[in-house]
Amino acid sequence: MTAAAPAPGTPDLLYSEVEDDLRAAVREVLADRCPPTAVLAAIETDTPYDPALWRVLAAELGLAGLLVPEKLGGQGASAREAAVVLEVLGGAVAPVPFLGSAVLATTALLGCDTGADTVSALLGRLAAGSATAALAVPLSAAPGGPFPTGVRATADGVLTGTVTSVADALTADVLVVPAVGPDGPALYEVAAAEAALTRPVSLDLTRPLADVALDGATGRPLPAADPAAALDGALLAGAGLLASEQLGLAQWCLDETVRYLGERHQFGRVVGSFQSLKHRLADLWLEVVSARAAARNAADALAREADDVRVAVAVAQSYAATTAVHAAEEAVQLHGGIGMTWEHPLHLYLKRAKANEIALGTPGRHRAALAQLVGLPAAEG
Repeated sequence: MTAAAPAPGTPDLLYSEVEDDLRAAVREVLADRCPPTAVLAAIETDTPYDPALWRVLAAELGLAGLLVPEKLGGQGASAREAAVVLEVLGGAVAPVPFLGSAVLATTALLGCDTGADTVSALLGRLAAGSATAALAVPLSAAPGGPFPTGVRATADGVLTGTVTSVADALTADVLVVPAVGPDGPALYEVAAAEAALTRPVSLDLTRPLADVALDGATGRPLPAADPAAALDGALLAGAGLLASEQLGLAQWCLDETVRYLGERHQFGRVVGSFQSLKHRLADLWLEVVSARAAARNAADALAREADDVRVAVAVAQSYAATTAVHAAEEAVQLHGGIGMTWEHPLHLYLKRAKANEIALGTPGRHRAALAQLVGLPAAEG
């Protein structure tokens, strides 16, 4: 017996068979190539990114071009499938540039004129996995904000300025740079080799940030009817899909804590049998279930281009961000002494959760945006 299809315009929070198969395929690759021990070893190197893992995910599974239409060389999937991938990647804190390249940069390019050779060629390279890109905005940038003015462009496309805290720039071949030119806001394609990248100390060791300095770099204009709208659309999609990554992280923390407490003995009893711990886990489970509903709703709204997509994204991001942090904090505490060690991967999850809480808009900023969207009065003071 199959469930009835939702009515047009009705959110569908369930996973489809295709999405289940996609999740299984990504999980299988990560289980083989990205166990916690590999991630812990990677953060001790100059860069935690795993090029071999990314080649498998990007090219062999086709995840790099998931959001790119088939006519441009991609998979022609929707935000729902991208959300499933991010959920699995979040559960493994996988050090791959899926968010920066396959979501943020790709979505910004899809907001440009895809019929233009410069745009279609770059999308084709990204979809094939032969190049990666980063959207040159601070990771803390939120949808609905003003167009950034930190980079200026001349009429000849020469760019000057600095962008701090750019996600996935260290592994990028191409930068998609918002800049203000003689005719106003615009997006430019810049070879990453032309930028000076410095790596500040990042809280999240599995997604290091980079400060990007452009001093006379040559940029190719990316034709777009409304560059500001293209950038805002990318940030909106990124924020909505980031909720799924936060969901995957929270679910892993909950599952791992339940497993650990079911094996650990103290005072002659299984630790998980203590009533107070059961209550804490039950409360956390309710939070994770609610976060799943919010994240799935945001992904579905993005896929359908629903009228209330900004409401759905604001709800998902404000809730999933805090749930991920709480799940990671509970996991560290309930693991006892082992949870505080460098050898256990829990610190990676806590740091990713805390970094993601700031990424693409803080929960407070999304709640403020939500209040405005639904007509609630602004808070006083």
